[in-house]
Amino acid sequence: MGYNLHYFDEVKFEIQEAKNWYKGKKIGLEKRFAQEVKRALVRVQNNPKGYEIKYKKIRSAFTDVFPYAIHFFIDDEYKRIVIVAILHQNRNPKLHQNR
Repeated sequence: MGYNLHYFDEVKFEIQEAKNWYKGKKIGLEKRFAQEVKRALVRVQNNPKGYEIKYKKIRSAFTDVFPYAIHFFIDDEYKRIVIVAILHQNRNPKLHQNR
């Protein structure tokens, strides 16, 4: 059985904030961003342990087209992947350490 995805509440805000920014740059770009994030999440879900631990128990997966990283940890007890943050790669990943 695979792992289910769970998200911290802040993640939805981070995705929407990024989508709004891309929409302001070019109409339709926000949809491409959302699709790219979904593809990256599928890769994470299919092989969560294929990503190295970056700090503490947090792993990072990167989108292919946009400069974003998905920060997550694996909860083996409940067979879930917990998405802690989806941040632009130039942002400090420590921003989500208090979550």
